[in-house]
Amino acid sequence: MSTERGTLVLVPVSLGVTPWQHFLPDHAQGITAGIRHFVVENPKAARTQLKRLDHPAPLRDLSIVQLPDKGSTAELDQLLAPALAGHDIGLMSDAGCPAVADPGARLVARAHALGLRVRPLVGPSSILLALMACGLNGQSFAFCGYLPVAGDERDTRIRRLEEESRKLGRTQIFIETPYRNERMFDALLSVCNPATRLCVAMDVTTEAEWILTQNIAHWRKGERPDLARRPALFLILA
Repeated sequence: MSTERGTLVLVPVSLGVTPWQHFLPDHAQGITAGIRHFVVENPKAARTQLKRLDHPAPLRDLSIVQLPDKGSTAELDQLLAPALAGHDIGLMSDAGCPAVADPGARLVARAHALGLRVRPLVGPSSILLALMACGLNGQSFAFCGYLPVAGDERDTRIRRLEEESRKLGRTQIFIETPYRNERMFDALLSVCNPATRLCVAMDVTTEAEWILTQNIAHWRKGERPDLARRPALFLILA
């Protein structure tokens, strides 16, 4: 790494209560262990993740700064100041890979604008792991984030995603707040065509991991999965 300027290191973290050896290569943990400045989504969650990563330094000795929801250019520059002074900075999400379905992308964009090196480390992305395991189209896919909460708007969005999937042969991937998982599942079973395939992927990379793909007709007939308050992704292919 440069001795004149630091690097913005994108540090993946666990998707659940999982030892770091199960989701992170040794070299990635070693790089993280040498970082003393962190920009994070949530400081409390970051401290938990740094403990899980066996960071050797006392947490009180680390600089752990929260990324603002809507930071100005000046605020982002202040967060990146340690890198401009020659220190590496670790960017961490609450779970999985930073800057993917995550507000950290703004800081990454600013680092590029300032000419700083950006280094992504290998680690778990629930989106890609679910796509790998679903058996749907991995050649054409889109991550659609959260769908609308209101029932009518959500159902309309599901219909549009299903139609787009049918036209383009595209796997559509989306998530829901865990306590609304069951409502999302019911909506998919109600709205989607019986032939559309649906994958539900829960607790990815943890001991409770559960991933199953079936068409809607089979989902309607079978036993309901235990979705309550579990991190989950939904993937459909019409």
